[in-house]
Amino acid sequence: MPSTHGNNFLSEYIVLKLNNKELKINLYDTALSKRWIIALEDNLKQKRILEKNFCWLGWADSKRDLAYLVSELNQNIDQINSFTFNPPYTTIKKFNTTDFQSPKNNEYRLKHDACNLLHRHFEELQGSAWGISKYYTQADYKTKYSIRQLNNLCHEIEGYVDQYRKKLFDADWMRPSQITTFLNAPRYNLHDEDFELFKENRYDRELGGVYLHWSQVGKTLFEVWRDEGAPILTDALCSEINHQKYYSGEFDIEWGQTIVEDTFEWKRKEMDEYRAWLKENNYDWNDPKLSLGYIKIGQVDMQHAFGNKNFLEVYEVMKDNLNITSIHSIGIQYTECDYPYTLDSPNWKSMQINYLKEGYESRSTVSYTHLTLPTSDLV
Repeated sequence: MPSTHGNNFLSEYIVLKLNNKELKINLYDTALSKRWIIALEDNLKQKRILEKNFCWLGWADSKRDLAYLVSELNQNIDQINSFTFNPPYTTIKKFNTTDFQSPKNNEYRLKHDACNLLHRHFEELQGSAWGISKYYTQADYKTKYSIRQLNNLCHEIEGYVDQYRKKLFDADWMRPSQITTFLNAPRYNLHDEDFELFKENRYDRELGGVYLHWSQVGKTLFEVWRDEGAPILTDALCSEINHQKYYSGEFDIEWGQTIVEDTFEWKRKEMDEYRAWLKENNYDWNDPKLSLGYIKIGQVDMQHAFGNKNFLEVYEVMKDNLNITSIHSIGIQYTECDYPYTLDSPNWKSMQINYLKEGYESRSTVSYTHLTLPTSDLV
């Protein structure tokens, strides 16, 4: 297993109930996992709304396809453009599907320029957790919600386009994922010893692996290297870079094939090139505070849920179960929360806006959802 923790699990575990499937998540016995489960249980006890519209990314069979996502994006852009900011914010141009997906030679590759532009609008309009934008503070609740959706939909579009292409040309290398986040979820500072966990797992990803969620704005060093083509780091690029320093009771699950540096030559080569780029730009690969990697906090019990099914067989089961109906924390205490609403419910957007309104009025911070996924250049 990629995790350096082996099978040293806590006695506490998590159960996710989906449409017709139950997933058991075992948690590694670390100080961070123990604090993380307390944060998760707080989200369950407070019945914070599960963000179902940003939960399943990179599922090529999802009915939230590119046309749907771009339509949703443009509705939110209309809301932002209709609000009168002081000083005025530039009018955001609406997008077409071809802005994100290139039909050239029937390859359907993702066009990064549109994604980068969209994410830049989001960062300018919302700001950071430690420096909220003047635009965000003056926006009304509907506009605040739409600003948030710029980020969510940007990453959902990226995931869909990338994995749709992989399904067409080499389905074995699809990398669907699950992003489990809650509206108004509080964040907590990582402890100094937590940063060592980045070094233990690095950028390995395991089928069914459960990883600490990124709950802040900005790009990681790996994303800048990957998305910008190993660029020379200008002041503008450096301003976008952020190192993970928070955790929340939220988590991501990898539903793609296991990819580890020790097993795949192409992954080792990718990491060697990345490490060389870091060195050229005066970043120390062994500096834990740079948060270089993903912290693995647990593992879905794949045998319990899927038996001996391979990745594509697991995908076929999961694509019909893209809806969390309840989450249970089982241990010394038993905590659960049901999530009956679906994206077919007529009021799910207004429900989210009203719930976020409570958060805006009760605290000055804002929460971010950001996706960090490994990619393969094999297809």
